[in-house]
Amino acid sequence: MTPAAALALAVEKGLDLVEVSPLSAPPVCRILNYGKYLYQQNKKQHDAKKKQKLIQVKEVKFRPKTEEHDYQFKKKHIERFLTDGDKVKASVMFRGRELAHPNYGRHILERLKGELAEKAMVEADARMEGRFMFMILSPRKA
Repeated sequence: MTPAAALALAVEKGLDLVEVSPLSAPPVCRILNYGKYLYQQNKKQHDAKKKQKLIQVKEVKFRPKTEEHDYQFKKKHIERFLTDGDKVKASVMFRGRELAHPNYGRHILERLKGELAEKAMVEADARMEGRFMFMILSPRKA
């Protein structure tokens, strides 16, 4: 059908002539209500976004001289974040002369990895970046 005939038919029915596939030979067009079509497309995108689960990355900071009670308290926070389905970035912050002893921070992160082995899997192992040593944990699939 010629474009002029298709346009006349669309006007006669009170609808729009919409080009669906412009790159094909000949171009493919449809006669439809364009406003309703846009609404349905927008609704599909909205529903897809609603079903999507956003995973946040929560950060828990330690220091090389973190005491036992504080360590346990922060570990409980990490466990809660993991059960909620969020990823956790456990980081150890060094200041001044503490940078000379990165093994203290590595010890904290290795201990954390061992104690949370059944609840979390290590996504990124402990590594040093500037004054921070960090490790990323993600929840284990049930």
